[in-house]
Amino acid sequence: MANVHYTVVEHEDGWTYKVGDVFSERYATHGEAREAAERAAAEQMLPGATEDIEFQDEAGDWHEEVSLGKDRPETDVTG
Repeated sequence: MANVHYTVVEHEDGWTYKVGDVFSERYATHGEAREAAERAAAEQMLPGATEDIEFQDEAGDWHEEVSLGKDRPETDVTG
């Protein structure tokens, strides 16, 4: 099972959370960014419908696969 880590950090004169190298929108306070990260992390663990997905890997190649709605990652929030 995958693990997704949300990290709250200072960014562009405010606060944001990030997953890997991807930043969320900016928030005025650490508390707002933390609440948003916790909400996003909780939503990511909710089961959904089985769907076909397409994604591009780091080499720029496109892939197609089926994502099972019950195949959800574990998440955590730090910062």
